[in-house]
Parts: sequence; structure tokens; C-alpha cells
Amino acid sequence: MTGNASGAGSGYGTANDALYIGRYVQYWGTNTANNQFDQMGGATGGSDILGGVWASHYYGMGQNLNRMVEWAAEEKKWDYVGVGYALRSWSWLMLTDIYGEAILREAFNTSLLTFKYDTQEDIYAEVKRTAKLAIENLDKTGDNVSQANLAKGDAFFYNGDVNKWKRFVYATLARLYNRTTNKASYKPDSVIYYADLAMQTNADNAMQKFANTGVTGTSNFFGPIRNNFGALRQGQYIANLVNGTNTLYTGVEDPRAWYILRENTNGTIRGVEPSRGAGTLAANDQPRNFWGGTFGVTLPPAQDTGCRFMFKNGSPFPIFTASEMQFLKAEALFRKNDRAGARQAYIRGIDLHFDMLTETYNASVPAARQITPAMKQAFLANTTIVPAANDLTLSHIMTQKYIALFGWGSLETWVDMRRYHYTDVVGGSQVYRDFIPPSGTLLFLNNNGKLVYRCRPRYNSEYIYNVQELDRIGALALDYHTKEQWFSQP
Repeated sequence: MTGNASGAGSGYGTANDALYIGRYVQYWGTNTANNQFDQMGGATGGSDILGGVWASHYYGMGQNLNRMVEWAAEEKKWDYVGVGYALRSWSWLMLTDIYGEAILREAFNTSLLTFKYDTQEDIYAEVKRTAKLAIENLDKTGDNVSQANLAKGDAFFYNGDVNKWKRFVYATLARLYNRTTNKASYKPDSVIYYADLAMQTNADNAMQKFANTGVTGTSNFFGPIRNNFGALRQGQYIANLVNGTNTLYTGVEDPRAWYILRENTNGTIRGVEPSRGAGTLAANDQPRNFWGGTFGVTLPPAQDTGCRFMFKNGSPFPIFTASEMQFLKAEALFRKNDRAGARQAYIRGIDLHFDMLTETYNASVPAARQITPAMKQAFLANTTIVPAANDLTLSHIMTQKYIALFGWGSLETWVDMRRYHYTDVVGGSQVYRDFIPPSGTLLFLNNNGKLVYRCRPRYNSEYIYNVQELDRIGALALDYHTKEQWFSQP
């Protein structure tokens, strides 16, 4: 689900692609200048970069999930059947959110050598269909359904808890129904309905856990032992949202900054501009790397004792959180013009994120920066952060969601930013206040002046043999990655 390790290929999953998509949304950037992904460029040449979710869906899960469902049905292990469909539903959603058109109807036909692509609308329908099958099977009892037996295959996720797997499915559907906010068919009540059935407390959070035995394949993809994050530094945009310099939150320093980001030698929180590396940052303002080393250091430390948050070898990796569900709900309620309800969900989303950090990710945070209940309450009482219901804006909801998804939710944040076309103005202000996409010479040459909206399919499984179909959908164009997807269009 995040970054696998196997003899036939490693790194497939959401975390690998997040290394690059996190640059599109300015969660992080490279510590040197002129990186093509900092510039919103897509994969080029024969590279498999940004093909991690493609490989995870069709290979890492692929026929393995098909066999799991088939054999579990034969043995009447309906819980395993339900989990198989739950994972497939989630994986279809991740796949099409990133790539748009993809192989659906012919995906697992082993008699074919080339495969036709289907529309994103069709794939979204498949997400719903498989989600329904997941719930139908997770609801079954008797036969060979067994929590203890399911836990054998589920030791690093929900430990066989079927009710939590149901929440996982409902979270997938909440995300799905939130995709189409720009369309007349958008149904905010469906977003609210499924968000209310999904995670409600941090105990429900869908967290991938790791054995962390000292072998790379048993640890978090972002940790130093995997050595994937050495050149990345926190972005200026996320840093400014929490250091009090974003114009929406002027003067308010967010205590969560010290949990999710790294300070510089001045003891302040600063970030890099896309494609500029150190840029205009003075040496003492340059942020430490995510493992605690200085700005210029890209090698991982021997131990992760100084690492924080998602960047420790054994840190659990969220797939869904209760906080995210509240922000989905807040946006839907806001769009229904229920400002009081939106404000309540918005507050709950921030509150849950605070608690997740203090309960799960408090390692290596300086003692003086540890969040106390009083600090959280003061933050939530600040009207700059939580205004009156009539003063709440989409900017509040979406930027606080942006903060709450930092580190693990790059792909979901990219969906949100594309829904708002990065710089859309709603109600008189830019939704992502102060967000500035790269432009001019800082925008990748192949973009032809346009912003990134999709990834191309994985090179080594599509551009080698499926060229005719790629040509049909326009995927041979150098600027294919700038073609807007169906979900964000009117």
C-alpha cells in the first residue's frame, strides 16, 4: 500500500509516488535547484518514476488479491473476501486519481498482451461496485469467518477487526463522492453520510504498521534505513502555514509545526521555494533535513533516534485518518451552506490531528515544544484559526486539511488542489491562500505553460508494448501530464 519490497521489484505504492507528488503540492522540495518535479514536470524518457501506484495496483496487489478472494470464497472465509474487495476498491481509487484513464475491463485477462484503457468515470463506478462487495462480505458471520484467523494476514493493519475494515471501505467512498465538487452531479450528503460511517476517533485510523526488524523491506518508506528522503526539505508553503506568515494565519504560530517539520539553526521554521534549493534562505534559515541532519546533508543517519513523525523507520503510515474524514465533512457541509455544522467538523478535524500527533508521533520533539492540552485549547480558541461560523471560509477548511495530511497524504492533497485548480478563487479569496505554482523558467519546459494534472502510466509496462492504446488516449504527448482529469472538470 505504501512501498513494497520484493524480489521482482521494490518501492511500488503510494509512498514512492508521494516523493514526487509532494513536490507538486509543495509539501517538500529538493535541496538543489532546477529539479523537474519541483517544476511540476512529469516523468520523461524511460523512467518508471511516478509509476509506483500503477505497479502496486496491477502487480503488487493484482492477481494476488484475485487469488485471495477466490480461495477465501472457496473456504467460506468471508472476512478475507471482504478485505480483498476493500483493498481493490481503495486501489482503483488511488490508481485513477493519479493516472486518469487506466485499464479496467481487461486488467486481469491473462490471454491478452495489450490492453484497452477505460474512462475515469467507469473506474469510479468500479470503486463503488467493489466497495459494495466488500461491505456485503464483511457483514457475513458464521462459516469460517474468524477474527483470529484474519489477524494472521492482517497483523500490521487492523489485526482482524472487521468493523474497522468497514470503516476503511466507507472512508474510500467518502473520498470518492468528494471528487466531483465541480460537477452538477456532486452529492455533499453522500460525502457526509460515508464520512460519518468512516473513522470517528484516532483508534479507528487506518495505519500501516511495520515490523522494523532492521531490514529495509520491513520499515517505513520515509525512514532513514530506506534512504528515500535524503534530498528533500520542507516546502515554504507548508512552513508558512504553521509559522504565522501565511496571510490567512498571520501572527499565529502553530504548535504542530515542531511535530511535523524541522527547525533551522535559528530555531525557527522555514521552507524552500520550489526549484530554488536553498534559494534566498540565509544559511541559518535553511531547514534541517527530515532526519535531523543539516540542510546540505543527504546521507541517512545510522540510527533514527533524532527523526520525527513519518520519518522514523518504524513510524506507522496512515492511509485514512478520522481527522481527514472531518475535513471532508466540513467541506461538504460548507457547500450545503451549513456553516455551523461545517465549523463543528472543522474544529473536530484540527482537534483529532493534534491528538494523533501527541499520541502517536511525539518522539524526538523537544521537551519545550511538546503540545499540552492548554496549548491545543488556546489554538482552537484563536479566532484567526477558528472564526465564527459566518466567517469560516473554504480557505480555512482546505488549508487546515492540507496541514493535517502533511507527510502521508500527498496524493489526497493533490486531488484537492487539482479540484481547485491550484489557485481558484472562491468567495473573493484564493482557496489555497498564498499558494504560488511555478511559472516562467521555473515551470518545466515540457509543460508548455500549463500545470500538472496527472501522471503518465508506468513506462516499463505500458510504453514498451501498449503504444497504440497510449496514442489513442494522447499519452505519447510530452505534455500529457498537464491534461486535466475528468474528476476536476465541470
